[in-house]
Amino acid sequence: MNKIPLTVAGAEQLRTELHRLKTVERPSVIEAIAEARSHGDLSENAEYDAAKERQGFIEGRIKEVEGTLSNAQIIDPKLLDADGRCVFGATVDLEDVDSGDAVTYQIVGEDEANIKQGKISVSSPVARALIGKYAGDVAEVQAPGGVREYEIVDVRYE
Repeated sequence: MNKIPLTVAGAEQLRTELHRLKTVERPSVIEAIAEARSHGDLSENAEYDAAKERQGFIEGRIKEVEGTLSNAQIIDPKLLDADGRCVFGATVDLEDVDSGDAVTYQIVGEDEANIKQGKISVSSPVARALIGKYAGDVAEVQAPGGVREYEIVDVRYE
C-alpha cells in the first residue's frame, strides 16, 4: 500500500480520534445495543437497529483510522529544508492576481484537509498548482469558473 503523507499535527489528531472511538464511542454503543436487546423482540426494535448501524460506522472508522496511521509517512514541516519551495506541509501566503484577495493555506494530507482551517489537501487543484513553486511565482489554478492566478507571497514551514 502507498504511504499516506500526514503532518505531525494531523497524525496526532487521528490518534486522538482513534483513542476516543475505542474508549468512549465503542463502549457506549455496546451499552446501547445491550439496552435495546433488553426490550425484547429485535425484529421491530428501532433502537437496536440504530445502535447496530452506529456500531458498524464506529468499527469502520476505527479500521480506516488504523489503516491510515499504519501507512502514514509523518512529515514535520519545521524540519523541512526546501529552500523556500512549496512542498507538503508548507504554509503558503497567496494573493489572487485579479481581485487582490489574500489567502493562506497549509498543504496537508487528505485526511487532515479542512478549508475552514486553511488546510488544503496535497491532491487539491490549488496545492498541485503550488507544489514546486517559490515566493514571487504565479500559480495558475484550473477552477470551475476558469483559470485563476495566485501570486505566492510567502512560503513558511511551521
